[in-house]
Amino acid sequence: MSINIKHNKERLMKILLFPIISEKATFVYKKNKQVIFCVIRDATKLEIKDAIKLFFNIKVKSVQVVNRLGKQKRSGKSVGRRKHMRHAFICLYPDQEIDFIKKGEIINDSY
Repeated sequence: MSINIKHNKERLMKILLFPIISEKATFVYKKNKQVIFCVIRDATKLEIKDAIKLFFNIKVKSVQVVNRLGKQKRSGKSVGRRKHMRHAFICLYPDQEIDFIKKGEIINDSY
């Protein structure tokens, strides 16, 4: 399968931060065949799609992006805020699959 990548490969290597693996993410995967990734704040849908193609060598059906605001937290008198995050919901074709563990090793352990 030949993949056409139109963006800068150095930038694409930095776009995907880590996959979201939780009970809710598993439910979304089973229901809609979508995988959730945390991505950098200024990433576009096309860049995210190309980054998935580059890392996992699969076809992506569509990408939805959600900006999540960080929670406001207090500790005594001081008020702070957690980081804002951007989540990408990657919809896969029915015959495609992302395998996070290959040969017993984690693919992206940069988190």
